[in-house]
Amino acid sequence: MSPRKPNMESSIYLGSDGWWHGRVTMGVKSDGSPDRRHRRARTEPEIKRKVKELERLREQGRAPAAGRKPTVAAWMTTYLTDIASLKLKPRSLDDYWSKTRNDIIPGVGAHRIDKLQPEHLERMYRSMLDAGRAPSHVVKVHRILSRALKIAHRRRIIGENVATLVDPPSIDETEANPFTKEEAKAFLEAASRRPTFMRWIVGVGMGFRQGETLGLRWSYVDLEAELFRPEWQLQRLTWRHGCADPHACGRRLHRFEPCASDCATHRGYKRGCPKPCTKACVKHASACPDRKEGGLVFTRPKTRKSRNAVPIPPVFVPFLHDHQARQDALRAAGGELWEEHDVVFSRPDGRPLDPRADYEEFKELLKEAGIDDRRLYDGSRHTAGTILNELGVDMPTIMEILRHTQISQTRRYVKGRSHLSKDAMRRMGEFFVPPPSTPDPGPSETRTETADTRAARAQRRRRIR
Repeated sequence: MSPRKPNMESSIYLGSDGWWHGRVTMGVKSDGSPDRRHRRARTEPEIKRKVKELERLREQGRAPAAGRKPTVAAWMTTYLTDIASLKLKPRSLDDYWSKTRNDIIPGVGAHRIDKLQPEHLERMYRSMLDAGRAPSHVVKVHRILSRALKIAHRRRIIGENVATLVDPPSIDETEANPFTKEEAKAFLEAASRRPTFMRWIVGVGMGFRQGETLGLRWSYVDLEAELFRPEWQLQRLTWRHGCADPHACGRRLHRFEPCASDCATHRGYKRGCPKPCTKACVKHASACPDRKEGGLVFTRPKTRKSRNAVPIPPVFVPFLHDHQARQDALRAAGGELWEEHDVVFSRPDGRPLDPRADYEEFKELLKEAGIDDRRLYDGSRHTAGTILNELGVDMPTIMEILRHTQISQTRRYVKGRSHLSKDAMRRMGEFFVPPPSTPDPGPSETRTETADTRAARAQRRRRIR
């Protein structure tokens, strides 16, 4: 009888099935039972290598947890439902879910999480680019997947985060295209003919984000101290099912076949026909009788810095008083039909402005002002930062006005102007090589004086006598 092996010592033997087997004691499981891992190989050197690798992970405290590993699809669902939902803002969580459903699960969802290889991710990214996805979209997918795998690695579900071994596509940063001073004045002149004029004054003149502008409330506006406090923002969130069976709830809306080329049902859709549903579709929450957490909602800004008070330009204060008086008149005329939300910029019935309608109005004002098409951010945040820079405001002050957390972010918002660069280089050149100075000619003689001779003057005197 062979002596008993010490605790935690591994065993290797040749089985009756012709395979070499290795047993490694890793500790205990969560229920208190022994955690003993099994490895097998065709040859003895190979099984020894596998056993030593498992022992090395055990000694370093990096051994994966016991039990069958989930697929990427199952882990992404767990990560978004139980982990990310506790930290992410609702709009960010919706974006994570969208990219998981549309890209990650179809691409690598069937792989077991511990069997996922860098090559699998690279092929997925290549397929996404070939399908017309923008590089920036692929990079976002990479970051979401990398974050989920990082949590799995931290919890010892996997031994390594393979996303760190993959380089995502390079992206070119979108160049800002703010209004010039003339374009900003033309835009506001076109907006002055609309009831929403003050909304665009605040957006363009003070650099507020769309959600912050539409979410401004009179409770956080101090016209005496001339301060705006953007404590809230207005966002449109995706509805969520409140029922027990989301798939059954949306049964009448499921469409598993793509639309025909001459589809008339979705003719008015700006993005075309929606994609077919998956077999386990849990969408269509907007039709759920117990829907929740969706529609237009007031949410807190993403960072504490975004909630800092912003000074109101003094010339804007009289316009805001007039705007408040007109809103009070609408409130009195509306009576019971008025819906009080305390918003600074409201519809005629008191409800907040719809971000979608606000975006459409921005595009209409661009056409009315004769300005080429551009993003809403270009016409508000980027324009305010650039014009402040042109007026000689230093970068730290612009950072405080735009409420950025890092000055590098402010520099990306501020775009230099060619005429300012040209003037700066002119002054630089004059510093090194001053222009030639023109000498002072001093007093000069007239032509008659220089042509007059001494003999002519003597002859003139004789004539006078």
